[in-house]
Amino acid sequence: MTPSTIAEVRKGLADAAPVGLGLIPLGLAFGVLITQSGFDWWWAPIFSVVIYAGSMEFLAIGLLAAATPLYSLAAATFLVNFRHVFYGLSFPIESIRSRVARLYAVYALTDEVYAITATKRRSEMTGARTLTIAVTCQALWVLPGIVGGLIGMTLPPGLDGLQFALTALFAVLAVDAWRASGDLPAPVIGLACALAAAWLAPDQMLLVGLVAYVLLLLVRFAWSTRAGREVP
Repeated sequence: MTPSTIAEVRKGLADAAPVGLGLIPLGLAFGVLITQSGFDWWWAPIFSVVIYAGSMEFLAIGLLAAATPLYSLAAATFLVNFRHVFYGLSFPIESIRSRVARLYAVYALTDEVYAITATKRRSEMTGARTLTIAVTCQALWVLPGIVGGLIGMTLPPGLDGLQFALTALFAVLAVDAWRASGDLPAPVIGLACALAAAWLAPDQMLLVGLVAYVLLLLVRFAWSTRAGREVP
């Protein structure tokens, strides 16, 4: 690698370090949870490579353990991960030249990777830096998951509370994103949608809340765009 590429790789490692270190305990919790749910430890890397979507991986454990039909599993996967379509609108995919590397970047675009790249200037994100963030985040998710699976095999069954690890990570990412952007209305809107969905449709709280949040964000974006154009 050239000196400039090495420098960009180092920047990517530095970018991924804060969130990546947070993935380690989450991956450990996922690995323990998967073995506590009756799966063998080697299912942890299979989930983390084939699915590779933290929220959906946690959800898939319960769905598969309950022998959920494939069509229901597919529908749940689509609805939970539909947000990734919007991630792609601002993800610096154009900085990656290799077609294979671009395919990997699309596959590895998770909430954590997006949260990191979204806080950087698009012009600063080179291909090496972007890919380093993606590879680091996946490595710090897959490897702890394997370790957690092996640990879970030695623990007594019946441990509870591990499912909250993912919620805790999302809360941290939301706070970091708010600090970086200073956009207070977005998390307030999200909280309002969640509370309204929990009250109006408790059985479908996640789906109703996400749909309402996306619609309100689109309305807000259209309003702000229109207001900006009207300013002389």
